[in-house]
Amino acid sequence: MKKTINIVIAAAFAAGLAATQASAEIKLGLDTAPYPPFADQDASGNRTGFEIELGNAVCEAMGETCVWTPIAWDGIIPALTSGKIDAIFASMSITEERMKTIDFSDKYYNTPAALVAPKSMDVDGSPESMKGKVVGAQISTIHANYAEKYYKDVADSIKVNYQGFDEHNNDLVAGRLDAVIGDSLAFSDFLNSDVGKDFEIKAYLKDEAIFGKGVGVGLRKGDDELKAKFNEAIAKVRADGTYDAIAKKYFDFDIYGE
Repeated sequence: MKKTINIVIAAAFAAGLAATQASAEIKLGLDTAPYPPFADQDASGNRTGFEIELGNAVCEAMGETCVWTPIAWDGIIPALTSGKIDAIFASMSITEERMKTIDFSDKYYNTPAALVAPKSMDVDGSPESMKGKVVGAQISTIHANYAEKYYKDVADSIKVNYQGFDEHNNDLVAGRLDAVIGDSLAFSDFLNSDVGKDFEIKAYLKDEAIFGKGVGVGLRKGDDELKAKFNEAIAKVRADGTYDAIAKKYFDFDIYGE
């Protein structure tokens, strides 16, 4: 009887271990909205883009299995802190404000924020030049924070409820916005397209307190082991040439930044 019980216990333990191993995938959160050239989907539903390739390479360097998990941007930090995802790999800037709630890996790229407006419009990004204008930015982003800090008291209005990057670009083209704020590189496809040909970057915006020092992997506070794994893997792909090989597919400059 005792032997039978031991066999049952052993079987249960093995089943539990197998279940644990099967659920050991790292869920990488990314925005549900497309964000080329960082993250997008082709017609077949395959994920493409710089961050997708880099994220896959980092997971391989860690020796981990990762699963991309789309989350609406304004809910992506709550999804992390509640355990719905294990990490945010989605162009999230490392800022002091966010670090009150979550932790970050070392940076894996850094590009400046920009103000985009019609070529015919005389604006330079200063608060004075934005007087009477309607300014847009994606919800729950550092770009929305910048708009609220610098333009709230001078602009006719600021609209920072856009769920996706393309949404505020569409309103800019339609004339419902005078200017939009976003990542300078993320504007590239739009500005090089037929619909964006009449628009341009008017200013590169600076405020380290808002924009931080680069983009990193968002992690739960206290998840130090996973943070160490990401840092080691980022360093590894930087050192062995994998990072540069991926970056050169998308950019003709050093995306890693200073």
